Amino acid sequence: MLEKYLEQYFGYPEFRPGQKEIISNVLDNKDVLGVLPTGSGKSICYQLPAKLLDGTVVVVSPLIALMVDQVKQLVATGFKEVVAINSFLDFEGRSDVLSNLSSYKLIYISPEMLQNKNVFQHLLRISVSLFVIDEAHCISQWGHEFRPDYLKLHEVIPLLGNPTVLALSATATPDVQKDIIHQLQVPKMKKLIFSMDRDNIAFKVEHCDDVTEKLTYLVDIIGKFPVPTLIYFTSRNWTEKVANILSEKVPEVSSAFYHGGMDQSERLLIQQQFMNGQLDVICCTSAFGMGINKNDVRLIIHFHLPTQIESFIQEVGRAGRDGQSSVSLVLTAPNDNMLPKNLIDAEFPTIGQIEMVCTYLSENDGVIISNDMLLERYQLSESQWRFLYYQLEKSGVIKDNRIVSNNIDLNKIAKQIQSFVNQRKIHKLNKFNDLEKWVHHKEQCRRDGLFSSFQAEVRKAKFMCCDKCDFTFEHWEPRYKSKQVKQGSWQDVLDELFFKGAYE
Repeated sequence: MLEKYLEQYFGYPEFRPGQKEIISNVLDNKDVLGVLPTGSGKSICYQLPAKLLDGTVVVVSPLIALMVDQVKQLVATGFKEVVAINSFLDFEGRSDVLSNLSSYKLIYISPEMLQNKNVFQHLLRISVSLFVIDEAHCISQWGHEFRPDYLKLHEVIPLLGNPTVLALSATATPDVQKDIIHQLQVPKMKKLIFSMDRDNIAFKVEHCDDVTEKLTYLVDIIGKFPVPTLIYFTSRNWTEKVANILSEKVPEVSSAFYHGGMDQSERLLIQQQFMNGQLDVICCTSAFGMGINKNDVRLIIHFHLPTQIESFIQEVGRAGRDGQSSVSLVLTAPNDNMLPKNLIDAEFPTIGQIEMVCTYLSENDGVIISNDMLLERYQLSESQWRFLYYQLEKSGVIKDNRIVSNNIDLNKIAKQIQSFVNQRKIHKLNKFNDLEKWVHHKEQCRRDGLFSSFQAEVRKAKFMCCDKCDFTFEHWEPRYKSKQVKQGSWQDVLDELFFKGAYE
């Protein structure tokens, strides 16, 4: 019966592994934690229930680009009762959406937008049948640091009438699974865990003497294989630098850069041009790729390492979603570990910043918090302040954005926050060390080494396995199509690719 609805609403003749089991449990009102490999169609696990259930399905999604892309795809298939509530909507557009919220079967929203009192008051007026956390590993990966609103989701669920809860992820170790269930406070959540390894992706690590050798090797590979490619960096400047180098050295391959510091419209344009085959290579930070449903990405290159194995697997999983032969390439050089370690360090406020903020709070009881003033006065980044704000809010020092410091030992609070910072840094450094060990392991099959901590058995490679077993670029013959060239200004292209019909 479910197969009939799958084909009727989405045109697929059969389910992929794991989808039917998850959907069946959700339709039986069972809370589910589902772990499926990247590119396995996790979104169907809530999109089909949205068609079948009474009431509305609310999907907590981490990125605006991800929401927009999924709304666009659904509208294109005829699923019109869908909307994304985010900062991309202007005041008039948001007011219109909120006034007609009950007419939507599927609502995408960020954890931060759920904390918007006006938006949430409108959500309370509709019947929510299913509450979904897409990319649920973000609860554990991001919630403790720079996106603490993920840790407030457990407060939202009962206020919405305790709908069925579905948490979905592609990269959740047993520890992360445990943390997700703990943070959501849904102890009876049923775990449906499926193999995460992608048997069509081969793995290679190239050890270089320095960054110049890295660039030379990169230019050579891109020149030989003009396939749809994502190149990941941990620096915004490096995305721009390498995109310019590729444009100069390999002009026949169309390249662009993408990072969180760009204008939102510009980022959406780059994303959609890549999706439509108008760009071959994207030099990007981790801001690009989550939920991008492009089937023919053939090559994922890590010019810089991310800070943990889960992020690496997530990014690698964007290759070969059509099941064809694809490759993960890591480029390393001496001292590469300094940048990820500095990034981990920069996520947290320093001891001095914590002490100064706590001193300010102790002297200003009853004052309304001015975020901009505190950011500037104590030289805090937005992510550092979000982390600190949440810790202070949890300690009762901030309530309803007002300082409540009378009869509270701020010195004790400061020490508790410092202790938690140290714990999180150690945890994150250990995560990075695991990835670094994998990169530098001299003998172990890379596929086994990458996935053994996530699952008991690792499937045999469908094509070539890794550079420790049988993979070489000399024997790789990827399938790919030539890009489609569009003319017109970037505003015209963006309008054609995205805006027309997205919210009609």
